[in-house]
Amino acid sequence: GPRREAEVRYLDIRQSLLRDPPEGEENLVLLDGRHEFPFSFQLPQEPLVTSFTGKYGSIQYFVKAVLERPAVPDQSVQTELQVISHIDVSSPALLTPVLRSQEKMVGCWFFTSGPVSLSAKIERKGYCNGEAIPIYAEIENCSSRLIVPKAAIFQTQTYLASGKTKTFRQMVANVRGNHIASGSTDTWNGKTLKIPPVSPSILDCCIIRVEYSLAVYIHIPGAKKLMIEMPLVIGTIPCIGFSSRNSSITSQFSMDMSWLALTMPEHPEAPPNYADVVSEEEFSRHVPAYPPPIDCEEQLCCPVFAYIQEFRFQPPPLYSEIDPHPTDVEEMQPVSFML
Repeated sequence: GPRREAEVRYLDIRQSLLRDPPEGEENLVLLDGRHEFPFSFQLPQEPLVTSFTGKYGSIQYFVKAVLERPAVPDQSVQTELQVISHIDVSSPALLTPVLRSQEKMVGCWFFTSGPVSLSAKIERKGYCNGEAIPIYAEIENCSSRLIVPKAAIFQTQTYLASGKTKTFRQMVANVRGNHIASGSTDTWNGKTLKIPPVSPSILDCCIIRVEYSLAVYIHIPGAKKLMIEMPLVIGTIPCIGFSSRNSSITSQFSMDMSWLALTMPEHPEAPPNYADVVSEEEFSRHVPAYPPPIDCEEQLCCPVFAYIQEFRFQPPPLYSEIDPHPTDVEEMQPVSFML
């Protein structure tokens, strides 16, 4: 198609580094040798767009020095600057979890084999380079085909010029799950996908946008893949809060253990002795007499094995909430409830 161009100038600061020529002279004459002219300038308060080089366009900042000389072409040099517009992923808008679900009926025309359902969730929307995104997903395969779940991070570059839009999409990271047979299910309990070094998200430029998304999809042989896309924002200031699943589980576990410590006594009471539960009369009534002693001659004819005396004890009485020996005075004990 026809070539379209668009340009936005965010910064234009000009300074004269050479002092004015002496009175009576039109030009300033520099002697032979090396001359240095230090300079500095202040970037504007409004945020600048992050430097970026993409498929069909770029965002660049330069410092350019021009030496103007009479009757001679100008001489110039330039150096590129890297500008980063910070994005704090700790902002409330980027800390909200994202949840998506979708179902697809697998088959062709009237020969359907069953549905495949997918639901996925991420803990927050904003992440930084080098972080690992824990993915929580549930996959149910009710079809007759062998499916494979996968996840990937996509970068989408959008260019706008002369009312037209050009889009370029590429995969920057991916992870693969296990095969799921027909009639089976699979669960991802925090399967991690690490973010590679990529450019931060660019959302406030009128001609170039850089957006990211996390796609969890299922490869189905002979059919279109089932895909769920969740928006991502790649920031520059990492999240310092404890919002990960591991920390939440740890805090929940410590809370449960503290609650358990409050309910248990400091010195647990020992179980009652068996002699205290069963009287001597009951014991003698249920225990059989000892067998008669074995003759020595007969004992010598037997193999040399240890003889184990068999004892039969009465089992402890069944537990009952009714006291068989109630006391006349009922002791009052405090009862406490914790909600």
